[in-house]
Amino acid sequence: MSLSQAAENQTSSRAADDYSSWYIDEPLEDKELQPEGEVPSCQPSVPPALCHACLAVLSVSPAGLLCWPQVGIRAACSPVDFLAGHRPWAVPAAVFMVLFSALCLLLPSEDPLPFLPLTYTPGPGIPCSHSLGPWKMLALLYYPVLYYPLAACATARHRVAYLLGSVLSWAHLGVHVWQRAECPQAPKVYKYYSLLASLPLLLGLGFLSLWYPVQLVQSSSCRTGTGSEGLWSSDTEEYLKSLLCRKKPGGWSCHTSKQGFLSRAWDCSQRYIYTPQPGFRLPLKLVISATLTGTATYQVALLLLASVVPALQKVRAGITTDVSYLLAGFGVVLSEDRQEVVELVRHHLWALEVCYVSALTLSCLLSILLLVRSLATHRANLQALYRGATLDLGPPARGIRPFRKAIFCWMSFCAYQSALTCLGLLVQQIVFFLGTMILTFLVFMPLLHGKNLLLLRSLESSWPFWLLLVLAGALQNAAAHWVFLDTQHGYPKVTNRRVLCAATFLLFPINMLLGAVVAAWRVLLSALYNTVHLGQMDLSLLPPRAATLDPGYHTYRNFLKLEASESHPAVTAFCALLLGARSPRARARSPAAAQNSLRPGEEEEGMQLLQTKDPMAKAAGLHAGRSWARWGVAYTLLHNPALKAARKTALAGSRTNGSRS
Repeated sequence: MSLSQAAENQTSSRAADDYSSWYIDEPLEDKELQPEGEVPSCQPSVPPALCHACLAVLSVSPAGLLCWPQVGIRAACSPVDFLAGHRPWAVPAAVFMVLFSALCLLLPSEDPLPFLPLTYTPGPGIPCSHSLGPWKMLALLYYPVLYYPLAACATARHRVAYLLGSVLSWAHLGVHVWQRAECPQAPKVYKYYSLLASLPLLLGLGFLSLWYPVQLVQSSSCRTGTGSEGLWSSDTEEYLKSLLCRKKPGGWSCHTSKQGFLSRAWDCSQRYIYTPQPGFRLPLKLVISATLTGTATYQVALLLLASVVPALQKVRAGITTDVSYLLAGFGVVLSEDRQEVVELVRHHLWALEVCYVSALTLSCLLSILLLVRSLATHRANLQALYRGATLDLGPPARGIRPFRKAIFCWMSFCAYQSALTCLGLLVQQIVFFLGTMILTFLVFMPLLHGKNLLLLRSLESSWPFWLLLVLAGALQNAAAHWVFLDTQHGYPKVTNRRVLCAATFLLFPINMLLGAVVAAWRVLLSALYNTVHLGQMDLSLLPPRAATLDPGYHTYRNFLKLEASESHPAVTAFCALLLGARSPRARARSPAAAQNSLRPGEEEEGMQLLQTKDPMAKAAGLHAGRSWARWGVAYTLLHNPALKAARKTALAGSRTNGSRS
C-alpha cells in the first residue's frame, strides 16, 4: 500500500508540474492584454493640448489686428456679410463646413476642450461621457470662436487680412494633417472613423489655404477699391436687363411651338432640378445651407455605417457551431447539421448587412435629390417675392416691417436646416432598413429557399377577404361609370338615383372594410411622406390650415420674407447707381460700373441712347427716356417690401397701373 501511494503521489506531482509549466512563458509584469481587433489609443509626439493652445492664441491675435481702422474694423464685428448676395460665397461655405465637421468630431471625443486638462472624476455609477457634458456644451462656443478669424480675414479685403488668413489656414491645416498622419486610427466607433470624418474639414482648410495666398497675390498686384462699387455686380446687371427689357409679344409662344420632345423634357426637369440661371444668384444663406446639408449627409451616413457594419462583420466571422444550441434554446431548429446551421446564420447576417447598406445608400441619394429640388424651389419663391407676388406661404404677416420673429428665423435658418438634415437622414435610415428587412426576410428569401413562407401563407389563408375588397371596388367604379352616370348635351349628370341609394345602403359593410384598409394605407403613406420630407423646410408637413404650427416651415417662410426685404437686387442696383452718381471717381474704378457710368446731369436711365442732333427730337427723346426710367424706378420701389413701411399710409395699398386685385 505504501508503494502504491508513493507512486500515486509521484504521478500527481508530475501532473502538477506539467500543468504549472503551461504558464512559464507568460510575462510576469502586470500588463493589460488588448482584445483582438481593438485599436490601442495613440499618443502623438506633440500633445494635442499644446497644439490647440497655440492655435487658440494664433486665432485670437488676428482679431486684434482686424480691429485696426486701416485693415477694417467691420471684419472683426461681421465675419460674414450674409445679406450681400454679390460677394463670393466659397469662403463662408468652406468655413461653415470646417466648423460643422469639427463639431461632428466632438461627439465621440473624450477631450471636448483639448487645451484644457480635464481631471473631473465621475461619481459611482455615472459614465465618463455624462461627466463631460458641461465641457462639451462649452466646446460648442469654443470652436466658433476658434474659426471666427478664418472668415473675418476674407471680409476685411485687405492685404494684411489676407496674410493673416494665409497663416491661420496653413497652421490649422498643418496641425490636422500632422495629427492624422501620426495617429490615423482611433479606438472610438471605428478605427478609421476619425480619419474619414476629418475629410470635409481637411478639404475646407485646404481650400482656404489656397484661396488666401491667391487673394494676397492679387491684392499686391492691384489695389482693391472700396466704396459703392461693391454693390454692383454682373448678376445684378443681368437681373435688371431681364426685368426692364421689352419682350416681343408672341415670341415665347413661337419659340415653344418649335421645341422638340427633348427640349420640353429639359424645361420640365428644370422645375425640379436646380440649374444656374443668368441674372439670378442664390443668397449666401441658402448656399451655406446647401453646403451644410451635403456635409451633414456625409457625416451622419459615415457614423451610421461605421458603427453598425463592422460590428455585423465581426459577429458574422465569429459564428461557431454553438449557435445551434442557442437557437435550440428558443425553440428554433434550422437543421440537424451544425455546420449547415452556421452557414445559414452567416447567410442571414450577410443579408441583414446588405439591407442596412442598401437602406443607407437610398437615404443618402434621396437626401441629395431633395436638396437639388429644394434649390429650385428657393429660386422660384425668391423670384416671386422680388416681383412683389404673394406666395402661398401661410397666413400673411401682421405688419410689413421686419419683426422680431423674422430676424430670429433668419439667424437660425442654416442651423435648423443642418439639424433637420441629420435627424431626417437618421429616421429615413430606420424606416428604409425596416422596409428592406421585411421584403428580404418575408418575401425574397422564403421564395428563394422555399421555407418560412409566413407572409405568403397568411395571404393564402385570407384571399377571400382581399378578393371581396377588390371586386367591390371594381364593381362600384364600373357601376358609377356605366350605370349611375349619364351624359346629355355634353354635360354629365347622375341617373338611376333609386338604384344608387339602394347600392349605397347594401354595400355599407363592405365599404367599411375598404375604409379600414384605406385608413391603414393613409397612415402608411403619411408616415412615409413625412419621413422622406423631414429634412426639407420649404414645405410643411402639416395641412395648410395648420402650417403655422410647423416650426421648420414657419422658419423658412420668415427667412424668405426678410431675405427679399433686405437684399432685393433691384434696390441694390438702384442704390449703387445713386452712390455712383455722387462719386464719379469710384464709379470709374469699377469695370462693371464703368460700362454703366453716367456723366453729371445725365443720371436718368436710357439718356445716353437718346441723344440726337435735332433739338426737338432730343427733347422728346429725353422726356420719353425720363418717363420710362421713372416708371421703372416707381415700379421697383412700389413692390419692395423693405420700403413699403417708409411710405405714407395712403400709399401702402396702392397698385400698379393695370393690375387687378
